[in-house]
Amino acid sequence: MNLLQPWSLREFVADLAAHRTSPEEGTQRALNRIRETDSAVQAWVDLVPTPAITGVGPLRGVPMGVKDIIDLAGMPTRCGSVLRTAAKPALKDATIVEAWRSAGAIPVGKTVTTEFAYFKPGPTRNPANLDHTPGGSSSGSAAAVAAGQVPIAIGSQTAGSVTRPASYCGVASLVMKNGQFPLTGVVGLSSSLDAHGIFAATASDLSLAWSALSGEPDLPGKMMAPRIAFWTADPLGVVTDEMSTAMSAACASFSENGAQIHPFPDEALIADVTAAHRVVMAYEASRERAAELEHIDQLSEPLATLLTTGSSMPEAHYTEARRLVTDARRNVDRVLAHHDAIIGPAAPGSAPLGTTNTGDPVLSRAWQALGLAAVAVPGLRNASGLPLGFQVVAATEIQALRAAAWAERHL
Repeated sequence: MNLLQPWSLREFVADLAAHRTSPEEGTQRALNRIRETDSAVQAWVDLVPTPAITGVGPLRGVPMGVKDIIDLAGMPTRCGSVLRTAAKPALKDATIVEAWRSAGAIPVGKTVTTEFAYFKPGPTRNPANLDHTPGGSSSGSAAAVAAGQVPIAIGSQTAGSVTRPASYCGVASLVMKNGQFPLTGVVGLSSSLDAHGIFAATASDLSLAWSALSGEPDLPGKMMAPRIAFWTADPLGVVTDEMSTAMSAACASFSENGAQIHPFPDEALIADVTAAHRVVMAYEASRERAAELEHIDQLSEPLATLLTTGSSMPEAHYTEARRLVTDARRNVDRVLAHHDAIIGPAAPGSAPLGTTNTGDPVLSRAWQALGLAAVAVPGLRNASGLPLGFQVVAATEIQALRAAAWAERHL
């Protein structure tokens, strides 16, 4: 069954502005679609009993999903874990939720997350094909947007928790730079890696959402063809033939439409940063989630292994990994000084069959460690029709969004 039917944020906001619909009708549309589809998709943990239509921002009236590691006032934050079964309702919104409310968005509920935003999957299925994983850890947020249950949903990324599910589910996502907004009220894994994310139907929709949240300008009417550094990820040895073929075709289309495309100059460096990311994540997670480590018998095997590995890791290994990342960032900044963005595959291939694992986040690890902004762009498909996403990486959110929106138009 294919339930892929994303809801255009840009069109909905235009309808709100023209009074062709209302915030109340938008909220009802979201709840109706959830009732119609969520027995199959299973993207939601809890729904807000009476969503509050507040705020006066540019997104006033836009329904939104909130990943269940992010505090939403009046609702428990369960983190996909048996350790949080009896969690009490949060007393206040996370800082990022406050910011989205100020922009006018209306949280309608909590979306499914993997266990503490790591690998153990929840019940969510991929709306593009219910027999395939939606990815993780922001599984519910990606699936809710892909199924048209809400036009936007928020998540978080430490490795590939936003980019990968967007690619698998056939929607767009933005990963903000680490530290762009406070993480207060978010149950994190790794302080130097955790970052906020958002899902929407298209890169153009993401630009509108980012403008509303940040105050930065929306997309210009006409955009110049970008200068692109093309990253194949070949040294990592994980990219499938279907993804390589799709990326080659996409880059050919970009070139035909005026983009300047050059090979990324040091792919081995990104492989090294990918390895460093694993060290940093394990070391920091074992300290961030030390309380959970005391209940290791109630954790999944992957999370228990991550935390025990990190807790026994020498500090010197962590320090060396951080140094490598810092040095690599200077080299990548030099690449970005001559290019508008880096483009490469967002996941090794299409969503794996089955729902017992969430796929491999390896293609996002390096960019997350480097603290760059990343946009996943939908539009490619494999021979079976499953979505294939690519990612656009840049020094800032607006740079990534503009290059992504241009690429989206020229697929």
